[in-house]
Amino acid sequence: MGIIVKSRFEIDTMRRAGRIVAEVLQILAEQIRPGMCTAELDSICAQELARHGAKASFKGYRGYPASLCVSIDDEIVHGIPGKRVIREGEIVSLDVGAIVGGFQGDAAITVGVGEISPEAQRLLEAARDALMAGISRARHGGHLGDISAAIQSLAESRHYSVVREYTGHGIGREMHEDPQIPNYGHEGQGPVLRKGMTLAIEPMLNIGGWRTEVNADGWTVVTADGSLSAHFEHTIAITEDEPEILTAV
Repeated sequence: MGIIVKSRFEIDTMRRAGRIVAEVLQILAEQIRPGMCTAELDSICAQELARHGAKASFKGYRGYPASLCVSIDDEIVHGIPGKRVIREGEIVSLDVGAIVGGFQGDAAITVGVGEISPEAQRLLEAARDALMAGISRARHGGHLGDISAAIQSLAESRHYSVVREYTGHGIGREMHEDPQIPNYGHEGQGPVLRKGMTLAIEPMLNIGGWRTEVNADGWTVVTADGSLSAHFEHTIAITEDEPEILTAV
């Protein structure tokens, strides 16, 4: 399948999905607290999506059982909500997807619960900055590798590794469309970026090495060395000028 360029109508629909995702993430970040279980966050997410008339992108996707991904500390992505209790000082990745009018929005943030360590705070800042560095290079006429290289450069300049086994992706009617967007690479390589392309850019940064493992649940991806990981994501549209973030509040 080739890379899909979206029409103005399709991007307008993705804007609606993206705004809902952003609002749900904002509510989750405000309500997360020590002592709550991760299933409570999933319930909040499901209720908010339903209130907006949106469908959860993740629930049922390849058998995934929840509306939200909740990944804590050394968990990178795809953590399944359940009975786990959230504790003071942990960092928690919240990943939300919504379907509106047949089109998808997808975004993630990592938040600190209560007071977190300076080390964890620096990781969160670097992961957020890496996302914005990648987005800044998503320009008409550039190359996919420009995004990847910008993320890798920012991360490694601050002495973090970037996860290599999981990537960003194209997005539209499907959650995962072409192209895959690695968080490492070289400028000037890969497909040429065109106005109307919609991408989910999502750097995952680790304090330790980049290698990963999957837990026994078949979903939760963790750092192989047990180090902390942070994950940020936006859905964006490439325009004639600055890239547009579709999952901003």
